[in-house]
Amino acid sequence: MIKIICVGKIKEKFYLEALEEYKKRISRYTKLEIIEVPDVDLDNPSLQMEREKESILKYISSRDYIITLAIEGTSMSSLLFADTIEKIFIHYPNIIFIIGGSVGVHDSIKKRSHLLLSFSKLTFPHQLFRIVLLEQIYRSYKIINHESYHK
Repeated sequence: MIKIICVGKIKEKFYLEALEEYKKRISRYTKLEIIEVPDVDLDNPSLQMEREKESILKYISSRDYIITLAIEGTSMSSLLFADTIEKIFIHYPNIIFIIGGSVGVHDSIKKRSHLLLSFSKLTFPHQLFRIVLLEQIYRSYKIINHESYHK
């Protein structure tokens, strides 16, 4: 199973429609759960990340493989990403992807993660990034199953 833990909710209809489309596509290959935890809006980024961390950790167990999306993380091609997902499932029942809020992800979550993953040095709005992540997960399953998919 793949779980995506995200800080904040998506309200825009066009983002929600894209999310639903990719969730439907991915459901052919694996179970997918998207967990939205509340974003905290404080003037103190440290305290904000601390509060968001508490909400995220409620959904993680010791049996999960944790991938945190971080700008300083490792970059990989779609082929390597697919290979990584396939290999993780040999040893772990769940992959957890964590997408932080507007000020990032608490360092303790990064340290607990098995992999810090970066899709780019660019900063993306978290609503859009969820769609990008889902598209890459879908692409990975197409690659793993030797199915054609546009490039």
